[in-house]
Amino acid sequence: MREQAEKGRRALITGITSQDGAYLAALLLDRGYQVTGTLRPGGTVPAGAWRLAEMGLTGRVAMVTADLTDAQAATGLLDECRPAELYHLAAHSSVHSSFQVPAQTFASNAVATTNLLEAIRTRHPATRFYHASTSEMFGAAPEVPQRESTLFRPRSPYAVAKVAAHQMTTLYRVAYGLFCVNGILFNHESPLRGPEFVTTKIVRSLTDWQQGRRAAPMALGRLDARRDWGFAGDYVRGMWAMLQAGQPDDYLLATGRTWSVRDFVCMTADALGLRLEWQGEGLTEQAIDLDTGRPCVTVDPSLFRPAEVGELRGDSTRARLRLGWSPTVDLPALVTMMVTAEQARRG
Repeated sequence: MREQAEKGRRALITGITSQDGAYLAALLLDRGYQVTGTLRPGGTVPAGAWRLAEMGLTGRVAMVTADLTDAQAATGLLDECRPAELYHLAAHSSVHSSFQVPAQTFASNAVATTNLLEAIRTRHPATRFYHASTSEMFGAAPEVPQRESTLFRPRSPYAVAKVAAHQMTTLYRVAYGLFCVNGILFNHESPLRGPEFVTTKIVRSLTDWQQGRRAAPMALGRLDARRDWGFAGDYVRGMWAMLQAGQPDDYLLATGRTWSVRDFVCMTADALGLRLEWQGEGLTEQAIDLDTGRPCVTVDPSLFRPAEVGELRGDSTRARLRLGWSPTVDLPALVTMMVTAEQARRG
């Protein structure tokens, strides 16, 4: 690991208003970094600004606007910020919506990554580069658990774009000797997760139900879909550790355990004191609130993915052995954390 003093080191975080961006910014600031974050052009107040405010980071990070799909803009960004470390988190991250806008998804994820890598190669070769890869790249993986060497079989435009960005990052490391790493992060959640993700949808919907603010049942897709869920605060520690290593390499971060969407619903209900009973099966399955006798969860086939992935469960042995990384928050504790934060926001 690097021995260089961290105080005053410059870091650039693309997508700083995201869940991961906010947690990472807090970690870097605590370590004495000067942190700059990017915003997409065209807006005055970014949708994710509430995350920085909730983390107490407003005014503590510099903000710049940049269209990373524009190669000239990406180069100008690097020239202006001259970061020692660049954490590339900005992306079109919704699997569901990527099927509606595949070209936009590819540009936001693959083209933008390539532009940043080329700016590093041509102008700032000492910059250490982290690319946020994803477990979605494995898709219909040929093995469980998945490792860094597992074959990618993407099953969404989002995953295809991420595979391209991942491979480009590897190429720039191999071909040009740059310090470029991919972090293959499995699902990670927190109280800062956006409402477009199923975990936050579940927490918010059941909190509204428990507080009498919601009368209609929550519609979900495949209840049997299983994911390896961890805590975002743990995973940004892994990102930072990857850029402190002596040699660049790709690392997978995961808990090694999977839970179903149905499990996540049950844990959320338990944290809220709701008593549920599951009835039916397949498209007719629903969760009944035993205190009211009404269904609070139903299945909607329109929410199924056009191409479903297999079981995504990660083996983070490499990160544990080389980086000393391991998760500290299990899913039941994470769900309780998310529920408590949601209740606090509602007073």
